[in-house]
Amino acid sequence: MVTQQYTYAYGAVSPQDGRFDSLVLPHVNADCMKIFLDEIAHRYPDDHVVMVLDGAGWHKSKAFNLPDNLHLLFLPPYSPELNPQEHIWDELREKYFHNRVFDSLDALEDNLVAGLRNLEDSPDRVKSIAGWEWIINAVSNAK
Repeated sequence: MVTQQYTYAYGAVSPQDGRFDSLVLPHVNADCMKIFLDEIAHRYPDDHVVMVLDGAGWHKSKAFNLPDNLHLLFLPPYSPELNPQEHIWDELREKYFHNRVFDSLDALEDNLVAGLRNLEDSPDRVKSIAGWEWIINAVSNAK
């Protein structure tokens, strides 16, 4: 009998300096997204965070009541290539999940957390993946 179990990684990358933050949560929904947004705002209380998101339904809840230091910027439809976070997910899949089979969801989550922590501890590597020149220039020139 085949069963499917799921776990979900939420992540945010700062292309300018390679900082990467993540959480592993049990669902993709507005409640878990709110937990993630609040966590990012809490980790960077002195920064103004602009988070670039795609149009997924759980990204657009009107019930978010965003913290003052967090602003959401939505990408146009069908444009994942514009989101640097997508390239971080590609790196995670390639380096930690390519051709792997796990005996349990716990084993998969352990591997996922190890990969996320490795990325969080490797800002130079993350910046090389997500720090595209046009994004750095856009951020640097924004006033």
